[in-house]
Amino acid sequence: MQIVQEEIFGPVLVTAPFDDEEEALALANDSPFGLAAALYSNDLGRVHSLIPRLRAGSVYVNAHGTIDPSMPFGGYKQSGFGKDLGAEQLDYLLETKAVWITLP
Repeated sequence: MQIVQEEIFGPVLVTAPFDDEEEALALANDSPFGLAAALYSNDLGRVHSLIPRLRAGSVYVNAHGTIDPSMPFGGYKQSGFGKDLGAEQLDYLLETKAVWITLP
């Protein structure tokens, strides 16, 4: 779908069916952009196994849109280059991932 291939800045939620975790990751990573991803789960083991496999600059777990000036912010792929905020803003060669976990 075109909506999942573009970087849309707005209150948009797209849902798509998937059969297993591998297909879900393939769908999530099948975009030329990678600004942010969100996971909702109580299974922190599964969350920690998915985070490094998501090609996004920020990963929110049970949260979304959290910003802290000490955490790096920026995307992967065509979602910009380098990071704003945090110490990483000076190192444009990293693909650092910010992870936010909110426990229920």
